[in-house]
Amino acid sequence: MKIFAATGNLHKKKELSELFSPDEICIPSDLGLDFDPEENGNSFIANSLIKAEALWRITKTPVIADDSGICVDILDGRPGIYSARYSGKNKLPGSEEYTQKEKNTLLLEEAWEAASRKGLGKDAVLTCRFVCAMVLYLGKDRFISVQETIEGQLVRNIDEANGKGGFGYDPIVYLPEFHKTIAELTEEEKNKISHRGKAAKKIKTILEKSLSFS
Repeated sequence: MKIFAATGNLHKKKELSELFSPDEICIPSDLGLDFDPEENGNSFIANSLIKAEALWRITKTPVIADDSGICVDILDGRPGIYSARYSGKNKLPGSEEYTQKEKNTLLLEEAWEAASRKGLGKDAVLTCRFVCAMVLYLGKDRFISVQETIEGQLVRNIDEANGKGGFGYDPIVYLPEFHKTIAELTEEEKNKISHRGKAAKKIKTILEKSLSFS
């Protein structure tokens, strides 16, 4: 059965295809659909719902949508829902286009500057987490949402970023229990413990049950 994923991000499609199955996940661009809803919600779940409902109105088939980002404790949870559009502390979200490496550098600089202002030294541990809110949209006013996290620590500077796997902020989030950044994990390791992997596992179970009663 084909399930539409409300994303244009090929990295997300790849991850979802691994978590479900390659022949199940279809994204709008696969069918030449123009899909770019405005994500103006005030939470991860709100943005997931915006995308899911928008695509469901087009396809009238089950839709999976997710919104995710990195939340840094020393920054009071920033950049959060603005992770993809992060522009640094002195600019409005999305006011300039940056490469992912530039975003990673900006985030690390802002976080460690905040730590320094609070009297924390270079040996401080700056905790953070990736958050994923995933929605299974089955029909008008009929949906299920799941929100999961993966906890980690920021590396000290961009020179400590490691790994070629994953995408986004993965190279700058260190997992003490693995002694690796998220980007250094294998795909199998990441799918078991990641915020998106844990959310997708729950959504997949719910989807199978829901369709049997639809």
